[in-house]
Amino acid sequence: MSSDFEGYEQDFAVLTAEITNKIARVPRLPPDEKKQVVANVEKQLEEAKELLEQMDLEVREIPPQSRGMYSNRMRSYKQEMGKLETDFRAHLLDNTERLERSSRRLEAGYQIAVETEQIGQEMLENLSHDREKIQRARERLRETDANLGKSSRVLTGMLRRIIQNRFLIVLLAIVLVITILTAITFSVRRH
Repeated sequence: MSSDFEGYEQDFAVLTAEITNKIARVPRLPPDEKKQVVANVEKQLEEAKELLEQMDLEVREIPPQSRGMYSNRMRSYKQEMGKLETDFRAHLLDNTERLERSSRRLEAGYQIAVETEQIGQEMLENLSHDREKIQRARERLRETDANLGKSSRVLTGMLRRIIQNRFLIVLLAIVLVITILTAITFSVRRH
C-alpha cells in the first residue's frame, strides 16, 4: 500500500512542480497562449485533486499504527494544493479574463434560454397536435358509438323478424299437419 502511496506522491510532486512553473510563466505570455496555459493549469489542478483523493484512500487503508506519518504528509499536501489554487486564482486571473469568463457564462445562459424556449415551443406545438388528434379520435368514437347504436337497432329488428318468421313457420306447419290429419281422417271415414 505504501508503494502505491509513494507512487501517487511522486506524481503529485511532478504535477505541482509543472503547475508552479506554468503559474510563474503566465503573466509574460501573449493572450492567446495565456488562455491555453490557464486551461491546462486548471486541468492539472483537477488531476492533482484526484491524486490527493487517491492518496487519501490509500491512507485510510494503512494500519492505524502507521497511519499518523501518512496523515501528516497528506495535510501538508492539501495545504500545498490550497496554496497552489490560491496563487493560481490570485495571479493568473486578471479582470479581462474574469469578464471573458462572465461573458461566456452569459452566452451559455442565453443559449440555454434560447434552447429552452425552442423546446417549450416544440412542446406546445406537440401538445396542440396531440389535442387535435384526441379531438379527432373523440369524434370518431362518437360516430362509431352512433353507428353501433344503429347497428344494434337493426340487429334487434332482424332478430324480431327471425323470431316472427319462425313462429309463422311453426304455426303453418301445425296448420298443415292438422289439415293433413283432417284430410286423412275424412278419407278413412269415407272408405
